[in-house]
Amino acid sequence: MKISQNIPYRIIANCIPVKGFKRSVICDLHRNDIKFIPNDLYNVLSETQGKTIREIKKKYDNLYDDIIDDYFKFLYNEDFIFFTDTPWLFQKMSLNWFSPNKITNAIIDIGTNSNFEINKILNDLNKLYCKHLEIRFYRNVNFSELKDIPAILNNQKSSIMSVDYLLPYNSIFKEDKIYDFFKDNGRIFSMRFYNAKYNKFIPPIEDRRGYIVYTKNKIKSKICCGVVDTGFFIANISNFTESLHHNSCLNRKISIDVDGNIKNCPSMPESYGNIKDTALEEALNKPGFKKYWNITKDQIEVCKDCEFRYVCTDCRAYTERTKFDKDDIDFSKPLKCGYNPYTNEWAEWSTNPLKQKAIEYYGMQDLVKTNV
Repeated sequence: MKISQNIPYRIIANCIPVKGFKRSVICDLHRNDIKFIPNDLYNVLSETQGKTIREIKKKYDNLYDDIIDDYFKFLYNEDFIFFTDTPWLFQKMSLNWFSPNKITNAIIDIGTNSNFEINKILNDLNKLYCKHLEIRFYRNVNFSELKDIPAILNNQKSSIMSVDYLLPYNSIFKEDKIYDFFKDNGRIFSMRFYNAKYNKFIPPIEDRRGYIVYTKNKIKSKICCGVVDTGFFIANISNFTESLHHNSCLNRKISIDVDGNIKNCPSMPESYGNIKDTALEEALNKPGFKKYWNITKDQIEVCKDCEFRYVCTDCRAYTERTKFDKDDIDFSKPLKCGYNPYTNEWAEWSTNPLKQKAIEYYGMQDLVKTNV
């Protein structure tokens, strides 16, 4: 069916318009894509679903007929809308979010002096029905150590479905060997190498799972976490709906830092015991562990006006430290975000003069010098 002036339209259920301060976006949750639209078009979509184009033109006294035609040509060509004589049969998609897992994702940081027992941690994560695991190495590592992890998970018949490795670049990790590793270990989702000589992204080949990333960034510790970048935006149903109701980084997360301390995130200051003498579920149930789980971007300073707020991540470990409530809950904008929704411009966050006080507070001066 072509564009019709006289048949009602509906927007595709998983194409969700999100309004920002100066412009809006349509989040295509099926194609993991984002398209910019003017706020005027957002208003049209929010007020006229189920109406015909002719009715919409009349609503605006036929003053903007050409603009409305251009809007609907764009929407139709991008497959965001369809026309139907029975618009009431096509309801909006539920935006509720639910997970039966006590924990959905976890991080384990391993440094030079880390001496905790990985087997115990993985067993505890299985008891919490954890699905995704990131292991970050801040020391040299070999293939043998990497292979131990999926072997343990297989032996435990673990709930963990995917494992991401972050590790320092080493020439021993040849790409053909990495892909063989992916092929032999279906739980391994990615390998990301920092301190590399170049920036490079290698997607999965053929039907093999797993991708490889090389970055020149000088990652030395947990302080490198929390960067906000378009490359990290995720526009799918699971991430979008979770972001509507929960914190997009900390919800259902548990972590172990290089010293074995159990935290919501390794970069957060609060610790809830040590893995040597505390079970993960015991730490999870301690007062304060979940205090940021239900803080959404709609509550965060500046972020609440951003068109990217439901596809972006939200760091509470490193913020601009400009807004706290009476319970000392931090509602400040993430420190490592350089986007301004009031101008729609991106800038280098670390050179922003308004952020220098927070950079000094977190002791990031050296990090900024090495990565800018």
